[in-house]
Amino acid sequence: MTQKSHSFFEDLLAMVCATAFMAFGIVLYNQSGLLTGGTAGLALMLTHLTSFTFGQIFFVINLPFYILAWKQMGWRFCLNTFVAVSLVSVCADYATLMVSFEHLNNTFAAIFGGFLFGTGLLVLFRHNTSLGGVGILALFLQRKNIISAGRFQMLVDCMIVAASFFIVSVPILLLSIVGAVAMNLIIATNHKPGRYQIT
Repeated sequence: MTQKSHSFFEDLLAMVCATAFMAFGIVLYNQSGLLTGGTAGLALMLTHLTSFTFGQIFFVINLPFYILAWKQMGWRFCLNTFVAVSLVSVCADYATLMVSFEHLNNTFAAIFGGFLFGTGLLVLFRHNTSLGGVGILALFLQRKNIISAGRFQMLVDCMIVAASFFIVSVPILLLSIVGAVAMNLIIATNHKPGRYQIT
């Protein structure tokens, strides 16, 4: 049986919830100095090296990937992704106006932040959306039955986090890898070909 597309309201609600999860995860990681994979990880890494905010960097580095999204995944996926990336960029930069931490355990931040990232990405994937960058490529490869989105994302994410060796301390780097594994376990165990398809 062919699965019907989600309604506009369902997609909108999914994007708002998912980007809120992602933005809160970014707040946890920024507060703890942790890094993650994908374009979000690259943006976090560059905040250590430049004066730009996460949102500014994240928005800009995703721009080239919209070409692949448009050509390979369709205009709706591309538009949804652009909206989701824009929301995360804005929310992550302004979330600290609404929440702050007097004390935040780095291990908790790594694992819970990873779960938030994974859940947010899962919701976006199920509504024909991603957060750009590696997520677009991961979904494309899964649709071509080359490799599952979760496995590909985990491989790339661990490589990006490992590249951060010269930017953060070893304990923070190890916790960042733990967070990347936590995130991708959520995706790998819940986003599999044939389990949940939309048209």
